[in-house]
This record gives sequence, structure tokens and C-alpha cells, in this order.
Amino acid sequence: MTERRSLNIAVVGPAHPYRGGLASIMETMAREFQSRGYTVNILTFTLQYPKLLFPGKSQTVETPPPTDLNIRRCVSTINPISWWRVGRELRRAKPDIILMKYWTPFMAPCFGTIARIARKNRHTKVICQIDNVKPHEHHMTDGIFNRYYLHSVDGFIYMSEQVHSELKEYTSAPALFSPHPMFENFGKRVNRDEACKHLNLDPALRYTMFFGLIRDYKGLDTLLDAWAEFRREGHKLLIAGEFYTAKDKYMEQIKRLGIEDDIIMHDFFIPDDEVKHYFSAADCVVLPYKTATQSGVTQICYNFCTPVIVTNVGGLAEIVPNDVVGYVCEASKDGVKSAMERIYEDGTIARLQQGMTEERKRFSWQAMCDKIEELYNDIE
Repeated sequence: MTERRSLNIAVVGPAHPYRGGLASIMETMAREFQSRGYTVNILTFTLQYPKLLFPGKSQTVETPPPTDLNIRRCVSTINPISWWRVGRELRRAKPDIILMKYWTPFMAPCFGTIARIARKNRHTKVICQIDNVKPHEHHMTDGIFNRYYLHSVDGFIYMSEQVHSELKEYTSAPALFSPHPMFENFGKRVNRDEACKHLNLDPALRYTMFFGLIRDYKGLDTLLDAWAEFRREGHKLLIAGEFYTAKDKYMEQIKRLGIEDDIIMHDFFIPDDEVKHYFSAADCVVLPYKTATQSGVTQICYNFCTPVIVTNVGGLAEIVPNDVVGYVCEASKDGVKSAMERIYEDGTIARLQQGMTEERKRFSWQAMCDKIEELYNDIE
């Protein structure tokens, strides 16, 4: 057996104290690489988004930093001097890999400059785990920014064929597919009655859940329309997530549809240690997205074996086998309503939970990091 070469990896992107799935992803990959005996340093933000551009209440958490990771805050997305300093530092340090996460063209000037400076040492390879090429909310500068960043990268790990197709419009750099790994950092499923009690929910009721940051492209309005026709005695719709768009229009829609009594609104950011209670209390999760590439929420569903309904957009159907772990439906009121009716047929949820148990084996962080190493060796 060939002995694995030790690598020095610099991770550039979100990490503690920044909150959310992107930070969890970068930290989890760092841990996986450290478990292989590699040297890993994480360079994260002093400022990620200016307050003017951030729709949420807070970008950071107040929990102590993880003691098992070397995280340093040194990158400001709006300060070119910090880009130059970090790029120069990485050029001198000569890590084998700079691993970046790319999800919005807003990051392109910062990440692209760092990558271009660092690569001048003719040793370091820049690898990007890419979420999106075309953002969900479009801006005039998207094409220019994408070209600047994507041309600075040596290789890509993509998580859906839609992203790969869009990526090829910009670059011919090597790219490998690896599905979004399962989120394991949220812990394990807990007893349903315990979860309901923790969330002040009645365990005698059934809960369908919409989970995640609320943006218009995620189709909550479609779900509300569908719910108005689906509604059943003893069923509630749990909406768990912070609004990153105007809340009033959704509240007006709920009132217009006359479904106020059916809705339980937890409209705040759900901390990591609370996620297990939501996914343990819910019968299923509905992701009625109008556009998508992939979704981290599906991978939380896999972690807790909570069946999921997704719309047939982007790469969601690649991750959710229809009638195995949930249902794939059209991105319409009737499509979502029909899928909810099917998932609540007798015995269906238990069957889909068993399907989740089997399918979740596909989504490991080890497999993702193996692909990153494979890509590094391909471009070496």
C-alpha cells in the first residue's frame, strides 16, 4: 500500500466565529484532513459582509472557538490591503493546497486576489469547493467577478451537474464531482416527545417543517399556498429560520389564506445545538425551492433520517431519490400539495426513514476529502 504524502493545507473562508452551514463545512473538512495527519490552518474573516449587505441580525456566534482547530481572523472582504497581506503570507508559506469555498460573486475580488498572489510561488495549488456559479440573486457584476475568481483556481469540486455546466462556461480547469456530505456536527436524533417538549410543541400533533434562512427563491410562498389546500386536522406547518427578505408579505399571505392557526413561526437563526430538536420533532421537511443548485438542508435531513420533499430544480433530484427518501415534485402549489399528501399516506414516513438510513452512506466527509486529494494529484 502506498504511503499517503503529508500535506500542508490552508483553508480560506468561513469559520468560527461566523455562523451557519458554510463555516461548519470548512471546519469539518479541516478536521477530516487533520485526522489524516495533515497540517491545516484556517484563515477566516475579520469582516465577511458589510452590515449594509447582510440581511440577518448577526453574522457571528458568541460560543468559544473550537480548541481542536487553528483558526485565525485575518481576511476582510472589503479591504484590499488584507487581500494583499494574506496572499503574500501564503505565497511565502507555500502550503500545498489553498482550499476555498465559493458561493457568491461578492467574494470574488477578495478570494481571487489572494489566490493569484499565492500561486506565484509555483508550488501552491488553489482548489475550490464550489456551491454556485450563478447566484440566486443576480447582479450586473456577476460575470466579471466570476471570471476574475474562477480563472485564479487550479481545480474545482462541484456538488451538482448544474454547477458543473455553469462552471464550464468560464473555465476548463479540472473539476471532480462529490455530493454534498451529510452534516454530522448537529448531533444525533433525539426522542420525538423530548424534542417537542424542548420546543414547546404538542407531541400529539404532526409537524411538517420548512427549515433554513428564508429567501424568496426558496419558495415559502408556494408552500403556504399548497398548505392552504392540504391542511388537515392535527397537522401544523413549522417554519424555522431567519427572514433574509421582507417578512411582512409572508405574514400577509398567511392571513389572506386564513391559515394563521396552522403556522408555528420560529423566525430566528437556529443555533447548531438546537437543530437536532427541530429535525427530531418534524415528520418531514419541505424545500419548495424555485431555483437551486444543491441544498445543505437535505444533508441535515439525511443526518437525522427525516424524509424530505424537494422541487425538481437544479441538482436537488440528484440528491433525493424519488420515493426512496422523500419525493421530488414540480415547483408549484399543486406539485408540493400532492407530495405532502403522498408522504402522509399510511406507513410512508417509516418507509422513507428506512430509505434515508441506507442512502445516507453515500454522503461522507471522508469521500469529499478523498476527492480533494485526488484533484490535487491530478493537477500537480
